[in-house]
Amino acid sequence: MTRINRRKFLITSGAAATGAVLLHGCGQGGPDQAKTPTSPAAPASGGEAPETPTAKLGFIALTDSAPLVIAKEKGFFDKYGMTDVSVEKQASWGTTRDNLVLGSAGGGIDGAHILTPMPYLISQGIVTDGKKVPMYILARLNTNGQGISLSNDYLDLKIGLDSSPLKSVFAKRKAAGKEIKAAMTFPGGTHDMWIRYWLAAGGIDPDKDISTIVVPPPQMVANVKVGNMDAFCVGEPWPLQTVNQKIGYNALTTGELWRDHPEKALGMRAEWVDQNPKATKALLMATMEGAMWCSKPENKEEMCQILSQRAWFNVPFADIIDRSKGKFDYGTGQVKELPDLQQKYWDDYASYPFKSHDLWFLTENIRWGKLPAETDTKALVAAVNREDLWREAAQALGQEAMIPKSPSRGVETFFDGIKFDPENPSAYLSSLKIKRV
Repeated sequence: MTRINRRKFLITSGAAATGAVLLHGCGQGGPDQAKTPTSPAAPASGGEAPETPTAKLGFIALTDSAPLVIAKEKGFFDKYGMTDVSVEKQASWGTTRDNLVLGSAGGGIDGAHILTPMPYLISQGIVTDGKKVPMYILARLNTNGQGISLSNDYLDLKIGLDSSPLKSVFAKRKAAGKEIKAAMTFPGGTHDMWIRYWLAAGGIDPDKDISTIVVPPPQMVANVKVGNMDAFCVGEPWPLQTVNQKIGYNALTTGELWRDHPEKALGMRAEWVDQNPKATKALLMATMEGAMWCSKPENKEEMCQILSQRAWFNVPFADIIDRSKGKFDYGTGQVKELPDLQQKYWDDYASYPFKSHDLWFLTENIRWGKLPAETDTKALVAAVNREDLWREAAQALGQEAMIPKSPSRGVETFFDGIKFDPENPSAYLSSLKIKRV
């Protein structure tokens, strides 16, 4: 596909089913295929040197920004010739969006640690008052590692994966005049999708039975502390901090909802990528090396010490470390060792941006009325997802073994038995009882 075609973000008359992805087959391998590499490639020089050493990247204080933070702290950007990369804290996903619209030339940023659906929503002008800013997804930054939590008002229920016991409780409280609020971090974003899926699986309509509100990730704990919401979904370290401060409890970690689900991405303005292909490759290589570093068990404590620093998250080390090692204290007296559900940065193809995963997010956004039902999701994924650039960077790093066989991970199964076949999104939508389409 040409660059011009990649920028044609079309809404067509085809139903969501026409977004059936592309290729069949599961490229996901087991742990033997996902070994952490030990000898990343040398930096480019001469004709392969980046067009510019400068890039401005945004991040939010969430553990899944670690690959970018570590790439900065450990000098990986410098190693690949990107000697003037800034990784700048954003107050909210709305701020990230606004700064991406501006671009660095306008005082904003060139790319960001970002919720996977956001580059699509920005490209389509859905969340930018109609202003379309073409974006690319270059890599996934992590899988797993988000949490759905409830205030201590519901502690006696000890809600877990099954949200259905909340239905009658919410109804009674609503009848008594209380507004039931569930917080997420950005409309149409990953956290919005997780809490909606979980509530709907229990028979609770997130648009009719309760109110959904937007709260920036770093403000979640403060808001639950003052009773501003009943439930919320956000990434670590905020679910663990909620437990540690004894102001709420965790119903689940999202790997229980969908094992090894996609989460954040490295998203870049398409204009910047198109103008700077060598710099883009260098950024990708540095970010991927950061992901490799973060994936090593022996680096977890240092990673969490770095993230806890004032310049980055400014939170206690104790609020980050346990979940980063796969230890989950739910705040109900239940403590589980779930190493397979910790955030993954490189293992099990965590860094590779599967097109089938982007298709699920678009299908869910259609489900909840965030995108038009006639969206040509296949064309949209083809325009935004640049897994081809990821493959090039992986080859340059000598990581051919970590390139999956297909851009589709195949059929995905959720905790409630619902299946998503990327070749037939319409069948998935038909199987869902609560939806807006």
